[in-house]
Amino acid sequence: MNLIRKNGELTLHGQSMVTLKNKYKTPLIVYDEAMIRNQCRRFHQSLKQSGLIYNISYASKAFTSIQLFKLMQEEQMGLDVVSIGELYTAIQSGFDPNHIHFHGNNKTIEEIEYAIESGVEYFVIDSLHEIENIQRIAQQKNKTINAVLRVNPGVEAHTHEFIQTGQEDSKFGLSIKNGQAIEAVHQIQQSNHLNWYGVHFHIGSQIFDSTGTIETIYIVFDWLQKNNIQIQVLNIGGGFSIRYTDEDVAYPIEDGIQKITEAIKDAAQQHHYPIPEIALEPGRSIVGEAGMTLYDVGTIKSIPNVNNYVSIDGGMSDHIRTALYQAKYEIELVERDDAKDMKCTVAGKLCESGDIIQRNIMLPSTIKSGDTLLVKSTGAYHYSMSSNYNQMLKPAVVFVNQDTDRLVIKRQTLSHLIANDVL
Repeated sequence: MNLIRKNGELTLHGQSMVTLKNKYKTPLIVYDEAMIRNQCRRFHQSLKQSGLIYNISYASKAFTSIQLFKLMQEEQMGLDVVSIGELYTAIQSGFDPNHIHFHGNNKTIEEIEYAIESGVEYFVIDSLHEIENIQRIAQQKNKTINAVLRVNPGVEAHTHEFIQTGQEDSKFGLSIKNGQAIEAVHQIQQSNHLNWYGVHFHIGSQIFDSTGTIETIYIVFDWLQKNNIQIQVLNIGGGFSIRYTDEDVAYPIEDGIQKITEAIKDAAQQHHYPIPEIALEPGRSIVGEAGMTLYDVGTIKSIPNVNNYVSIDGGMSDHIRTALYQAKYEIELVERDDAKDMKCTVAGKLCESGDIIQRNIMLPSTIKSGDTLLVKSTGAYHYSMSSNYNQMLKPAVVFVNQDTDRLVIKRQTLSHLIANDVL
């Protein structure tokens, strides 16, 4: 990221953060567009070097917007969507539905109908019940639907329990161990309106290395070979980590993808199995570190010998991950590069004791009301998880690239808060 200080003030690609704050107001989510594009290209280049047939789909739940989807299409990325809303946004952006696949552990009838009508590339099937629903609706519409089965490998990723998805008791996927996965394969293969297409797995999010993914690859190839199952695509999900603080390690894309593709080749060779097309679903690793949030400092409250509170004009309505996952962030004073000599808690303005951005963080004691704080690595699961709790307005979103900035999502207005109310 090209975030540097000039004359003490933080800038992005030469753009003054103070200028952006004054132009768009706070809270404001700012993305480094060049970094988003570069992350897409790193994944492409790493997979090209493997020599395997591949495709990459951006995991839309990390951050969804029409302009981002247009950017993804420019970078030859597909889309992984998990709801009718994400799919609708993609269609409205002009995204080719033949490069979209539909996830979700509880797809509604409305969602299945809309996805079939839209012409998505394939459904990632998550349950036996879903097979029945898709089969019935596809028959009614006289369509044949590509079906990829999400399998549960029983592998526990070393991450927060809320974002583990591959363990045996996960709500996602069908278990390889208990036989539900092979039962689902047989049901799909016997269907007149489902085309057996492939297998998907995803063991969790914020994964720092390839160990769990590689373990799962061997489990899946063993299962495929023993049950004589042929597939066109193997989707290994995403979950690649980013750096939030010095305690974190960003997923080593080039090295990690090399290890994963070598494991795929080795597993296929060991099991005398043809290598299918390989699919990935990065989300956080595409947009996470490229995003940052600007807040205006309001009240500064000192409790002698206890704590110092620095309160901002946003909070858990646009930054829920600290409350939800105990996530940690790096925070910078924008206007000045003063010494960080005061331990404090950066708090949101919502009426919740748990509305905290970061505890026990060092900031300059010179900080004052009206200053600007920048919270790093807020590009994923911030705007997409935002809410109107306390009737807070959702922030604007801006893309910065070289010496230009462009508004991609407008700030909500008060009228949005009552737009659906019956008066």
